[in-house]
Amino acid sequence: MHTSKRTHMCGTLDLEHTGQKVTLMGWVQRIRDLGGVIFLDLRDRTGIVQVVVDSDKSREIFKTAEKIRNEYVVAVEGTVVKREDDTVNPNIDTGKIEIAVDYIEILSNAETPPIYIEDDTEVSESVRLKYRYLDLRRPEMQRNLMFRHRITMIVRDFLDASGFLEIETPMLTKPTPEGARDYLVPSRVNPGRFYALPQSPQLFKQLLMVAGMDRYFQIARCFRDEDLRADRQPEFTQIDIEMSFVDMDDVISINEKLLAEIFDKALGIKLPLPFERLTYREAMERYGSDKPDTRFGLELVDVTDIVKDAEFKVFNQVVASGGNVRGINAKGCGEKFSRREIDGLVDFVKNYGAKGLAWMVIEEDGVKSPISKFLSEDELQGIIERMKGQPGDLLLMVADKPAVVFDALGHLRLELGDRLGLVDDSQFKLLWVTHFPLLEFDEEEGRYVAVHHPFTSPVDEDISLLDTDPGKVRAKAYDIVLNGVELGGGSIRIHRNELQQKMFEILGFSNERAQEKFGFLLEAFKYGTPPHGGIAFGLDRLVMLLARRQSIRDVIAFPKTQNAACLMTGAPAGADSGQLEELHISLDLDEEE
Repeated sequence: MHTSKRTHMCGTLDLEHTGQKVTLMGWVQRIRDLGGVIFLDLRDRTGIVQVVVDSDKSREIFKTAEKIRNEYVVAVEGTVVKREDDTVNPNIDTGKIEIAVDYIEILSNAETPPIYIEDDTEVSESVRLKYRYLDLRRPEMQRNLMFRHRITMIVRDFLDASGFLEIETPMLTKPTPEGARDYLVPSRVNPGRFYALPQSPQLFKQLLMVAGMDRYFQIARCFRDEDLRADRQPEFTQIDIEMSFVDMDDVISINEKLLAEIFDKALGIKLPLPFERLTYREAMERYGSDKPDTRFGLELVDVTDIVKDAEFKVFNQVVASGGNVRGINAKGCGEKFSRREIDGLVDFVKNYGAKGLAWMVIEEDGVKSPISKFLSEDELQGIIERMKGQPGDLLLMVADKPAVVFDALGHLRLELGDRLGLVDDSQFKLLWVTHFPLLEFDEEEGRYVAVHHPFTSPVDEDISLLDTDPGKVRAKAYDIVLNGVELGGGSIRIHRNELQQKMFEILGFSNERAQEKFGFLLEAFKYGTPPHGGIAFGLDRLVMLLARRQSIRDVIAFPKTQNAACLMTGAPAGADSGQLEELHISLDLDEEE
C-alpha cells in the first residue's frame, strides 16, 4: 500500500484546513465523471467530502479513478482546496472545500449492494437486518449508534463522579423464578444441569450491597425468553444501579440528576427538577395507566356516585357488584365526530375488555345520547358538571370492574390524544409513579404474585396488612416514565430475613423451595445486610426515545426479529450430533420441525 497513514476523517475538514496535505480513507458514496475530471464523494462515519481527480494532473491516477464504483473502499492523498462560491454545497458540512487528489488507491472492490447507503431508504426491514453491516453504513444508523455511545459515556462519567463502582456480574448463573422465561445453557461438565442467562443482575447487585460495595452500577446485558414487540428484544441492555443506606427519595434524587445530565449533555435540554410524582393510585385514577403520558389532558373522571342508583341497568348493576363508572370529556368532539366515528370508539374499547361505551353529545338545547332516557335530569346534569361538559363536547363513559375501566379508558385517552393532535412530540415529560401494589392475585394460579419481584419492600405502615389483606399492601417501588413509556423501575429492597421469609410464604414458596431457588441470598442476609435499593433503566428504550426512533431495533447494532431470529447470521441454528452428545442432550422433535 503506497498511501501514508490516514491523517483526517472525511467529515472533519473545513476552510481552516485549506492548503493542507491530507490522507483520507473511506467508502465511495457517489461518482460523477465529467470527462477529464472525476468527482468522488468519499464517506466515513463523520460525513462526506468531495474528492476531485483531474486527468491533466496525472493520467495514471485518473485511470485508477475510472475503475472505481459505489462502495469501493479507497485511500486518497491530496490538498484541501477552497471551493468557488458558486460550487459550494450547503447540504454537507464539508461543502466549502474539496480535495484535489495527488494519489488514489483502491483498497477493496464492492459488488452492487442490496441496500442504498443513504438515509430514508425504502428497503424492507428484513433486508436491512439480513445485510445489517450495510444498513449500519447509512448515516442515520451511524448517528444512532454514536448517540448511544454518547449517552453511555455520560452515564458512566456521572455515576463514577457520584461514587459508584462499575462491577460486572455473571452471565452464567442459576435459574431463578423472576417473571419471564430463562434462556438455559446446558453444562457439559455437569451433565443434566443448566445455567441460566441473567434476566437482570438483581440478586448479584443485592449481594454486592451485602459485600459492602455501597454504590454499584453496570451497563448490564440481560436476557428474557418472551414474546417480542417493537420495544422488546430477547437480549437487551440495562443501566443497572444499586445503593446502600438509602430510602426511596435518595434513589429518586440521584437518578433525576443522572437523567438531567443525559438530557443536558446529549440534547442540550435543561430538565426542571424535581420531576412530577404520582402515586400508582393517582396515575390510574387520572390517566387509566401506570405509565401515563402527561403531555396532554383528557383525564378520567369518576361519576360512579352520580349514577349508582340510575335506571340504566348497565350502570347500577356494575356499581352494585363493586365496579365503577368513569369517563373522558373529548372536548369539541361532539361536533367533530360522526356517529360512525363514535361507533368506532365503542368497538375500540371492546379490544380492552369493555362491554361497551356510553356516550353523550352536549348540544345547546340538551343532550343527544342513546342512554339519556334512562337517566334523570339530576343525573344528566351531575355527569355534565362533574366532567366539565360544554356544548359541543363528547362525553365517553365505561362501566365495569376497575381494571377494565382503567385499561379501556387509558387506551381510549391515548387514541383520542393522537386523533385530535394533542400530543406535542417536541416535549419530553418525565415523571415518577410510586407506591405500586406490592402483590396482585393471580386467578389462574390461585395465589398472590409479586408485582415487581419478591425482594421489593412493603411500605412500613402497610406491613401489618400482609397477614390480613395482602392485596392492599403498597410497595416501596417506583417507575420512571417518559412520554407515556416506562423507562425503568426499581424499589427499596427487603433487607431483614424475617420479612423476606414472610414474602416467600405469601407468594406460595415453601421453605424448601425458597432455599432451593434463593438460598444463597437468604444465607448472605444472615451476616449483616444494609438497607438498600436501586433501579434499572432500559438503555435501548432510553436511546430510542431520545433519538426519536420508532423501534429499539434502530438503536441496537445487531438486533433480532419479532421471533428472536438473527437474519444476518442465521441464529438460532441447529447443533451437530457431536455437540449434543457432549452435552448429554437428545432431541425429540416432530418430523415437521
